[in-house]
Amino acid sequence: MGSFRTAFSGLSHALNTQKNFQLQVFIGLVTVLAAWFLDFTRIEWLILIITISLVLVAELLNTVVEVVVDLAVKEKLLPDARLAKDVSAAAVLLLSIFAVFVGLLLFIPHFL
Repeated sequence: MGSFRTAFSGLSHALNTQKNFQLQVFIGLVTVLAAWFLDFTRIEWLILIITISLVLVAELLNTVVEVVVDLAVKEKLLPDARLAKDVSAAAVLLLSIFAVFVGLLLFIPHFL
């Protein structure tokens, strides 16, 4: 039970403090509502939920990298520490771009 409490505490922290995570959750919810309105098939739902989940998990992991790097280097941001944070952010960006393409592939046929 304690591990669930810890996990929900981390999720709560991300929801309350991380602007990018908040934005991604909002976009995910809007996307889910649009999919519900458009009556997505089971496979479309599966693809959509996996895609949204991957983006949210990537953002959480990016937050972890940022916190750990900041703790490790304190106030002196070394070049390799900056690189770790930049690459972590790039992973979220790349996944988000792919998620947009997946979204387009899922949604466009419903409008044609």
